[in-house]
Amino acid sequence: MTESVVLDPVDLHLLRLLQNDARTTYRDLAAQVGVAPSTCLDRVTRLRRSGVILGHRLKLDPAKLGRGLQALLSVQVRPHRRELVGPFVERIRALPESLTFFHLTGPDDYLIHVAVADMTDLQRLVLDEFTSRREVARVETRLIFQQWDCGPLLPSSPSAQSG
Repeated sequence: MTESVVLDPVDLHLLRLLQNDARTTYRDLAAQVGVAPSTCLDRVTRLRRSGVILGHRLKLDPAKLGRGLQALLSVQVRPHRRELVGPFVERIRALPESLTFFHLTGPDDYLIHVAVADMTDLQRLVLDEFTSRREVARVETRLIFQQWDCGPLLPSSPSAQSG
C-alpha cells in the first residue's frame, strides 16, 4: 500500500490549480498561490518526486481518430497464476485499442476499456486478442453508450471539502 504524503495548504492550492489546467505556467501558479516562482517550481518538483503528481496527459477523442465504438471487456483468467498473468497483462496493455485496464476482485479478474472502429473490429479484438489466449476462460462484453468525466480529485476550494 502506498503511503500518503503530508501536504500543506500551499501544496493543496497548487494541486487544485494544476488538476484543472496542467499547462499553467509556474509564474501564473506562483501569482495565484502567493509564492515566488522559484518556490512554486521547487514545490511542484517535490510533488512529482514524491509521486503525488503522476504526470501530464493529452486527452484524445477516440471517435475522431476512427475508434467510435467503446466497450468494457470483463475477463476471467484461469488458472489465475503469476506466470500466466504477467504476459497477459503486458500483451493487453500493449494493444492500441486498450484505454484503461483494471485488475479486480470478484468473479472477473480484469476489466478493460477499449476503443475500436466498429462491431467487426470489436469482434476481431475479442476473438484474436482475448478468447484465443489459452489462459482466458471467459470474456463478457458491454458496449458503452455514453461516458462522462467526473470531478477533480481535490475540490476546487478548501471550504468545499468540509461541506
